[in-house]
Formats: sequence, structure tokens, C-alpha cells
Amino acid sequence: MDISEHLPQFDLPVDRSGISSMKWDVTDGELPMWVADMDFRTAPAIREALSGRVANGTFGYTDVPAAWNDAVAGWWRRRYGMDVDPGHVTFTTGVIPAISSLVRSLTNVAEKVVIQPPVYNIFTNSIVNNGRRVLDNPLRYADGVYSIDFDDLEAKLVDPLTRLMILCNPQNPSGNVWSADDLAHIGALCAAHDVTVISDEVHCDVVRPGVVHTPFAAINDVNRSICVTCSSPSKAFNVAGLQSAYFICDDAGLRARAVRGVNTDEVAEPNDFAVFSTIAAYTASDQWLDDLCRVVQRNKDYVAARLDADADELLRMVASDSTYLAWIDCSGLLGRVGDITAERFCEHLRERTGLVLSYGGIYGGNGSRFLRMNLGTCAGLVIDGVRRLLEGAASYARR
Repeated sequence: MDISEHLPQFDLPVDRSGISSMKWDVTDGELPMWVADMDFRTAPAIREALSGRVANGTFGYTDVPAAWNDAVAGWWRRRYGMDVDPGHVTFTTGVIPAISSLVRSLTNVAEKVVIQPPVYNIFTNSIVNNGRRVLDNPLRYADGVYSIDFDDLEAKLVDPLTRLMILCNPQNPSGNVWSADDLAHIGALCAAHDVTVISDEVHCDVVRPGVVHTPFAAINDVNRSICVTCSSPSKAFNVAGLQSAYFICDDAGLRARAVRGVNTDEVAEPNDFAVFSTIAAYTASDQWLDDLCRVVQRNKDYVAARLDADADELLRMVASDSTYLAWIDCSGLLGRVGDITAERFCEHLRERTGLVLSYGGIYGGNGSRFLRMNLGTCAGLVIDGVRRLLEGAASYARR
């Protein structure tokens, strides 16, 4: 799909001013392509479900009906071939509230939690803010490709104070889709050292057409027995503001601790819109999501091609099979100007061109030489964003 090919539901601009949008809280002329929410209106079935709920006019306390559990289980079975018992699905108000609660309920103060930087920075907050210790297993990066350093991972898991690993599957910010072999290897090592895995799979629904996400828990019985899978329709259907997420856990003992934790932490009660939006997303929005994945891949292909053709080897986009995020390697530019990190370049982009991106250093690992760019927007803004990025790189290289 070429950038000139448009789908109206994704390529007509949406005015997000005046709604207190975090992403669009910018000055006139700035183009925000940073935080991971999209500029697309959510799927029609979700809008219809919410309109119907609003029409009732009452907004009291809401239970989680069996239809919600069935919708989540059906989604994972239909999209990923994973057999999910509806009774093993637990509602939470968000993936991060769930992860923070799981850190508290599955580990003790001062114990260690493994993460794989560069990775979503809030994982670190969930660990440190709860009095646990971060143990980094940095991803390897060679020839534009990320991979897992399994020797280092095992060395970290051997530590008797290591009780938990937070896996990002698919990986944010790189967009890596981990292979079945990778996931099986992680599971075997963690099981051997009695380490529980939280698998954050919130980005799993947005993948390159033809690629299928592999859930960590679907690999084998070992993985399933040591895992709590966290996910949400928030990323794929652009409904983060509705605060609807869940975790799936098959091991009875692990599940009991996890469920007790989110209830103790008061992050297991839905608002009036969370339940109905998820049911609509997971039962009546498959085609909308398939179209979204085509548009996201179109945008990513365009950005990669423009950087390859016009960035004068200053910038390169890391190839990826998931997320609507571009992970941009600035090493060529940094080498040209003698900078160690991309932080000043990120600031320059905003000051000089109005383009607002995320500085990769917040994700740890080798992220300090990268920027993250959100491509979940219409074709016109993607083209504008790349133009600003290239102009900013050229002007920065001349400094």
C-alpha cells in the first residue's frame, strides 16, 4: 500500500483540539508525534456501543459481565490461536496499573525484576516506586536488528533475589516481534530459576500484514504455568482514555495472588464505558483492525523509504513488524556532529521545525542514540512529519 492510497476512516484529519488531549497539548504550528496514542477515530462498533450506553442516561456502578470475559477469550482464540479460559481473565483499569500491582503481589521489597532495555520506561517506575530493584538484560543491537542476550539473561536470572521478569512482547520501542524460539528459551530459563514472567502484550494487535503475534503463554505448558499476560484494546483501538485492560493467568496459585493484588490496590473495577467498548472491539471490529494494520504499515514503509533515500545516512529507521511507532537510529547524525546522545537533536527538532518526538534515552539501553516517532496518524501528517524530520536533521548537521 502506497502513501498516496488513502482509506477515509484513517486519512481524513481529526481535530483533537479542545478535548484536553495530552498528545495535542502543543503550541500552534507544532506537530506532536510522541506519546503512543493514535489520531484515528476508534472503530464504528465501539462508537455505536458507547453511544448506546450514553443514551441510557444512567451512569452507576458497573459489573463485569460474562460477555466481557467471553469476548476477551474469543479474541485471543480467533486472532492468535490461544485457548483462554474466560474464567482466567481479570479486568483491570490499565496495563501499567496491573503491572505495578503484580510487582507488589508477586515480589517482596528489595527483590529484583528483570527488564530488557531499551524498553517502555514506565516498567522502571513500576519497579522502583514499589521498592524493588531493576536488573537490566540489555538487548543486543547489530546491523539494525535487536536480539536477546540469553547468556546475560541467564546470569541475571541465577541471582536468588531475582523473582520476576517483565517481558515486552511485542517490543516497545523497537517493534520487534519475538519468535517462538525466543519465547520458549525465555520460558525455559525463567522456569529453571523459579522466576515469574509478566508478559506485556498491549501492542500485539498492530502487526505487519501477514505477521501473526505469538503470545508468550501460547508457546507451551511451561510458559503458560509461569506467566501473567497483560493486554488491552487501548493501543489497537485508540481507547486508552476508557481505562479498560486485563490480565490472563492460568496457574491457580499465581492467579489467586494476582487477583487479590489488583483488588487490594483498587484497580479492578470498571467505569461505565470500559466493558462495552472492549466487547465491541473484540466481537465486531476485526476488519477495522485489519485495515488499520495496512495503514500503519504503509506509513512505516514510507518513513523508512524516505530516510533511506533522503537522510544522507544521518538517520535510519529500525525495521519492525509491530506497533505504530518508528524507532529511528540517529547514530549517523550524532557521529557527524560529535554528540553522544540524541537529546539535543530532539530538542532542536521541536525548536527548529515544531516536530515533537520522544527522546530514546528514557527507554534505557542504547536508546540514547534514538528517537521514537508515532506514525498512528493520517498520511498528510506522516508526510509533514518526515519533511520536518529531514529538515531538522539537515540543519542540525550544519551546526
